[in-house]
Amino acid sequence: MKYYYLLSLIILCAMPEKLTVFDFQADKDLSNWMVVDDVVMGGRSDGNCYLNAAGNAVFEGLVSLENNGGFSSVRCSFERTSVADYTKAVIRLKGDGKRYQFRVKSSRRDWQSYITYFETTGDWQTIEIPLADLYPTFRGTRLDMPNYDRQQMSQISFLIANKKAESFRLELESLRLE
Repeated sequence: MKYYYLLSLIILCAMPEKLTVFDFQADKDLSNWMVVDDVVMGGRSDGNCYLNAAGNAVFEGLVSLENNGGFSSVRCSFERTSVADYTKAVIRLKGDGKRYQFRVKSSRRDWQSYITYFETTGDWQTIEIPLADLYPTFRGTRLDMPNYDRQQMSQISFLIANKKAESFRLELESLRLE
């Protein structure tokens, strides 16, 4: 019994409690962040991502329904990273009262994304998203596959697609896994 307890304690101490994916206050480089709008499919939405004077990333723009459009997204790709020790994403942000998607990919080559929705209030919030709740989709269609397995991560993104023309603004301070 003592051996089991000691081994458990060693394993717990070896696991990092938090993994900072991005801290915009410290990491001023947005070169890995890319806006992808519905223009890739003929739409007319227009998103932008930049650092504001406070040092936060701002994802803002206009979603248009013209030409069968309707979404704007910003994504960050990085080297495939093990995330098996983490159960949730914790995002510090200030939204505009609209609904957004949080999306991850295990591999950049995956065609499916694992997503969930979150609502913003217009004030600063800390959003906690259980990783096991992320479900697979492709182009807005839920897939008959298991939810995100929390093994690897190589991309995160935020997307707005509320089936209406609207302006949007999402200010991001940090994203970490716990």
